[in-house]
Amino acid sequence: MTAAPPISVLVHADESCIGNDSTKPSPGGNAALVEAPAGDSVARWDFYECAPQTTNNKMALAGAIAALEWIRRQWKPARVRYVSDSEYLVKGMNEWIKDWKARGWRRKGGAIENLELWQKLEQAAAAHEVKWSWVRGHDDHPKNEYADFLATRAAEDQERSNGLVPSGFDTWLEQQRARGKYAAYDPDKELHER
Repeated sequence: MTAAPPISVLVHADESCIGNDSTKPSPGGNAALVEAPAGDSVARWDFYECAPQTTNNKMALAGAIAALEWIRRQWKPARVRYVSDSEYLVKGMNEWIKDWKARGWRRKGGAIENLELWQKLEQAAAAHEVKWSWVRGHDDHPKNEYADFLATRAAEDQERSNGLVPSGFDTWLEQQRARGKYAAYDPDKELHER
């Protein structure tokens, strides 16, 4: 008996850091909209977490680690398309990490910033087939805007979801449409294009 192919999961993630300065109070948050096929429709979950003192880069890495770990708990291995507006995260996973590992986890110029997080992320990603994609932030992409909304709220309120929770994306999208935005946007199309 052949094993079922891994489920396709789409993640749109963002991070927020108020201050983004390791020398002064800089609360942060990260968030992800996690989507997977559910019969003829799409199931959506939100995930968000916070830290009292952090940076944008740390929150992008921590958010990716946590989202991939929650996906593993939910579906075991999955085929994940992880979309983020963090060039640091996407370039790191697509370009830099293989060279760092080949050099014994070092950059050409020396130590790797956030090394422990990069190593944890590499381990979390190894459980899945992950395609890392970059999207321009604050460019009116609805799912990136929604992830930004969740991450900013998590940073400001210092709150966390404690796992995948039912998503508020559809309600948020309807509110945006009531304001005249995203009228022709099909929120399910991206998952079905895989």
